[in-house]
Amino acid sequence: MGGFILNACAETLAEAPVAQAVETAATSAQEPATWFVVVMGMGIVFIGLICLIILISIMGSIMKRFSPASNASAAAAPRAAAPAPAAAGSAIPNRSELVAAISVALAEELGTDVRAIRIHSIKRV
Repeated sequence: MGGFILNACAETLAEAPVAQAVETAATSAQEPATWFVVVMGMGIVFIGLICLIILISIMGSIMKRFSPASNASAAAAPRAAAPAPAAAGSAIPNRSELVAAISVALAEELGTDVRAIRIHSIKRV
């Protein structure tokens, strides 16, 4: 007789709308929507990047505050003078090697034969 009562109770619960609602909620809760997963993933990535930017900015300001000697020495160092331009008539050392190197580089870049390239003049900048 005890088995009969349990079967009757199980059939009554299975037919109840509450049981159907619980079953529907359980199946829908198993897999989140695709758009939700995409939005959460991108949100977490951007929040992480923003946190990195903030931390790097804070560390930069701390380093500037505690190391003023390096900034002062860099500002006080005289600017190195640019090398003096060569005289217009000065000869280029190893001119033939320089012309060969430039010709090969141009031929490789242009996709042509080296013999098709003619260099008329070279000026130092």
